[in-house]
Amino acid sequence: MRVGSFVLGARFPGQGEGEALHRAVRSAEVAEEAGLDAVWLGEHHFVPYGTCPSAITLAALLLGRTRRIRVGTAVSVLPTVHPVALGEQAALLHVTSGGRFSLGVGRGGPWVDLEVFGAGLQAYERGFPESLDLLVRWLREPSVAADGERYRFREVPVVPRPSEALTEATGPEVVVACTSPASVRLAAERGLPMLLGMHVGDEEKAGMVALWARHARACGLPVPEIRRASHVSAGVCQIADRRTDAAETLLKAMPGWLRQGLGAHVTVDGRRRRMRDPLAYTELLCGLHPVGTPRLCADRLAATGERTGISRFALFVEGSGDLAATEETVRRLGCEVIPQLAGRP
Repeated sequence: MRVGSFVLGARFPGQGEGEALHRAVRSAEVAEEAGLDAVWLGEHHFVPYGTCPSAITLAALLLGRTRRIRVGTAVSVLPTVHPVALGEQAALLHVTSGGRFSLGVGRGGPWVDLEVFGAGLQAYERGFPESLDLLVRWLREPSVAADGERYRFREVPVVPRPSEALTEATGPEVVVACTSPASVRLAAERGLPMLLGMHVGDEEKAGMVALWARHARACGLPVPEIRRASHVSAGVCQIADRRTDAAETLLKAMPGWLRQGLGAHVTVDGRRRRMRDPLAYTELLCGLHPVGTPRLCADRLAATGERTGISRFALFVEGSGDLAATEETVRRLGCEVIPQLAGRP
């Protein structure tokens, strides 16, 4: 099992953006020190839910500050960026880091971001498959042309070619955030692993993994490749000597952050949206994920792996809103939880 952290640069009530970003960077550095497998970086615009507006830029910084750990985006929002520009950046990070970069992409939401970046609602509602295919081609082929609905250009060479990295002949891995049967099918048809959100439990994730496998088989993906698909499960982690203490830490801090952060989202077309109750959502997350003692956390991760077949985890470690507490959870995750998972699939 491969356990990584999930970092948003979350800004809790009363905090400044600099404090949130410092905690994000520091927690990633500690993740390498503690022996975690990866750090996954969120991307958000114009909201305090996450203060990192460019996951790939922060990934570049962290790849430069680390030597071993894998760094991935979770996710780069594809409708708000040109896929070739993102592909060039991903190739650059893949080559210069020795293959330590993973590119997670997603469709995002119907937010005002689409207006600000000039993408329009159509890029969100219909354009994601075209953007994804162009991005993947850029990362796999020596030259690329486009003649699609949104992107049209003559053939140009791919520079730098990500396949020139010695560690992975096919370039950086691409992971797709999936929240619906349609996005599961999209990822499966292209043979791309999924990133599954923290808001769903093991049963639903197992169903999405099974659905991905069915679509992949129908598209002719070889059975060994289907079995090797390395999906990622997002979750929340808080570690304490007592389960009640870990949950209490999150129940005190997260509802205020969720209320402030999620409440700041503005839709591009004025559509109404329903926001989760922050306290009830925090309670749900505490029940679904590794929140508690090191033994409980290890058992939760193992159980999720057994029920879903997923062996990679991206765990949100900033739920306390406090730098020292975040560092402690990351260190205990590396020193007290991961060793208990040794030898498990």
